[in-house]
This record gives sequence, C-alpha cells and structure tokens, in this order.
Amino acid sequence: MTQSDELSATDARVRRLWDRAEIGDVQLRYATGTDSHDWELFRSCFTEEVEIDFSAGFGQPVVRMSADDWAKSTAPRMESFKATQHMITNLVITFDGDDRATCVAYLRASHHLPNSTGDSDQVVYGYYTNRFERTPDGWRIARVKLTPLWMTGNFGIFQTALTAEDSSHRS
Repeated sequence: MTQSDELSATDARVRRLWDRAEIGDVQLRYATGTDSHDWELFRSCFTEEVEIDFSAGFGQPVVRMSADDWAKSTAPRMESFKATQHMITNLVITFDGDDRATCVAYLRASHHLPNSTGDSDQVVYGYYTNRFERTPDGWRIARVKLTPLWMTGNFGIFQTALTAEDSSHRS
C-alpha cells in the first residue's frame, strides 16, 4: 500500500465519520425543532419531498408530501401541548452507498397538557427508522417512520390538544 492509498483510505474514514455526525445532528434538530416550535429548524431536516409513516401507532396512512407542508401540519399539533420533550438516542446508522443512509434511533416522546380528562401526560416509547439522502445542503431525512413499542399515560390528550387548537382557530 502506498502513502497515497493510505491517505485515500483515511479520507474515506474521516468522511464517513463526518457523515455519521451530520446525520446525528439532523436527528437532534428534528427533536429540538419540534420541542422549541422552531419550524424553520424542523423544516431544515427534510428533503423537498418526504414520506411520513406514523401508521404503526396512530393508524394514519403513509403519505408523501412536501417538507413545507409536513412542517406546517406538524406545527399546530405540537403547539397545542403545554410542553413536549422528544429524546432521540441509540442511533444506529447504516450506509447504502455514498449518498443514502438509514438511521434507527430510540425515541421517548413526552407530551404534557393539563386537562379535565385525566392524566396530563402521555409518553410514546419506540424508535424511528429514518431514511436519509445526501443533498447539496447536507444530509436530510427523505422518509420518517415511527414505530411505537408502547405508550403510557392519557392518550386522550392528543385529541384534547387538537380540539383546543381547532376551537382557537374558529374564534
């Protein structure tokens, strides 16, 4: 092996480490944007078109939409809660060539909304399986898949939050 080959192999390893760090950062921006209601930050996590799969725990059909529409539709749901906290950990990143990757990451998503229907909290435990693509702006999520393993607390606060949001728009 020549010195040039060694440098080339080192460059490839450094690039892969950089890719892993950037994908991890995107996952964290996704959670931070959601919890801080920074919808520009949230939007920056996605390719122009994104596939959303929340079918496993919430019965919603898998949909493809623009990332702008995804951010706009997520904002009122998350802003309806008094507080949320999405913790994303244990990232396992696998690469499919140089420009595609999958990140499986544990999730604990806490939602808080004082209400008259019972417990004020609801927590989703599960994992994301997100498909990433390298874009000119860096790694972005092209597909979000949430797989809840179990949930605790008052699932009714999701409906309460959405009802409160709908009422405030009608006033």
